[in-house]
Amino acid sequence: MASFEVIGGKPLKGEIVPQGAKNEALQILCAVLLTAEPVTISNIPNIRDVNKLIELLRDMGVKVEQLAPDTYRFQADAVNVDYLNSAEFVAQGRALRGSVMILGPMLARFGKCQLPKPGGDKIGRRPMDTHFLGLEKLGGKLTMDGHDFYRITAENGLRGTHMLLDEASVTGTANIVMAAVLAEGVTTIYNAACEPYLQQLCKMLVRMGAKINGICSNLLTVEGVESLGGTEHRMLPDMIEIGSFIGLAAMTGSEITIKDCQIAELGLIPDTFRKLGIQMEFRGDDIHIPAQAHYEIATYLDGSILTVSDHTWPGFTPDLLSIVLVVATQAQGTVLIHQKMFESRLFFVDKLIDMGAQIILCDPHRATVIGLDQRTKLRGITMTSPDIRAGVALLIAALSADGRSVIENVEQIDRGYQYIDERLQALGAQIRRL
Repeated sequence: MASFEVIGGKPLKGEIVPQGAKNEALQILCAVLLTAEPVTISNIPNIRDVNKLIELLRDMGVKVEQLAPDTYRFQADAVNVDYLNSAEFVAQGRALRGSVMILGPMLARFGKCQLPKPGGDKIGRRPMDTHFLGLEKLGGKLTMDGHDFYRITAENGLRGTHMLLDEASVTGTANIVMAAVLAEGVTTIYNAACEPYLQQLCKMLVRMGAKINGICSNLLTVEGVESLGGTEHRMLPDMIEIGSFIGLAAMTGSEITIKDCQIAELGLIPDTFRKLGIQMEFRGDDIHIPAQAHYEIATYLDGSILTVSDHTWPGFTPDLLSIVLVVATQAQGTVLIHQKMFESRLFFVDKLIDMGAQIILCDPHRATVIGLDQRTKLRGITMTSPDIRAGVALLIAALSADGRSVIENVEQIDRGYQYIDERLQALGAQIRRL
């Protein structure tokens, strides 16, 4: 198990380029299973979860050729469906949350798929009902071995239908769309997720020959086609990394320019950080954050305490609430963080409290942060990363703190952030991997 040793309290300076989007990659990579023709994908991040999914596709029989550090060509013209019966596949599926998104493509193209309960962050309940309810409405038949192994078949093929999703699940919508593009007839999906990454998937499928209307909205209409062809696709920059770097700059009093951000796709992220008092300047598609000695949390017009909460797109992404929380610890003012979607994501605040932060954990979903306004610095401690986003929040706290911190279990951070220690060293951070 690896650790990061961080000597904090140093302002950083320079430019940093965000990696390709992790959450987009997990959808886009599974979509290559829908065609026998080559699909070339660029701006793929070199992170643990994505690399595991590429390895899984290769083991399933997909031809994988790396053309450049961030570019791969995939061809799924000889998929070994029987591999899904192997112990190796079961182990791979259990280790990776993104494995769930092979369900739709495999069911649509091969008429069957099976999967153990996927792994991923332990951030609370993450039911898969939306995936299977949608696939069943298209004609899939689900059977289960216990509560942790799923089999779904479509012996007579899939047929289009109308469905109203019980929740606007991003991965659930992705699975249903990937199944519907090869189903017979028309499928309408209401209460569909419409995150930029889901939009990217739909646009890629259209280039492959799919017929999808309503992209960018929560009502998708999919007219099934007989087959799909190959394409080329470039992924968006990772909006969670961009938000993390904005928070890092403010927390450490640093001057940082984040390059090539595709600002139009960031939604509420810049405005939410502005509510914390963080200044930023848009320079084309770059975001420049100047060094700030202080940043002040806004209040509502009536003077009441600001609440930052997560919501489905175009609301604020839940993946950045951990970053907002840690940045607020050194702001001037008070903010209520309301994590609606996952009930275990705020439990990492005990480490911040040990570092000297003033936080009241109200319940599993809400925390009140009283900012220290840089008057009292956080202090370095030894801590463990519980999940990807909390791990980076703790890393930001350590970089701002006085003294030495050690963050254990940084494999969690590696799942979502490529070469993070090296990239931070390039900005002047004193961090090393143990």
